[in-house]
Amino acid sequence: MFSYVKVALAKAGYSSLTAYNVKGRGKQSGVIKTASGKTMRAEVLPKTKVEIVVEYKDVKKVTAIIVKIAWTDTIGDGKIFVSTVDDAIRIRTGEKGKDAI
Repeated sequence: MFSYVKVALAKAGYSSLTAYNVKGRGKQSGVIKTASGKTMRAEVLPKTKVEIVVEYKDVKKVTAIIVKIAWTDTIGDGKIFVSTVDDAIRIRTGEKGKDAI
């Protein structure tokens, strides 16, 4: 699913992002799997965490793209957390604020 989100964001002009392979769980508290007659509970599941920093005016557009592409109507579709970034500084050029994004 991440590759579809990445492509959709890039097509909309938002190609800068950071992605992490992480483990976690949501409200489902893991899943129960049966293999070779044994029942196992996976307490944490592999997930992809994506971080993207955009100007405030673009937040609704970016989150709408993510929701549209990532939505499957099943448990595990993910969550979007929106928070503020006080400042950004591009180390190479010294640019600050929105110019550094």
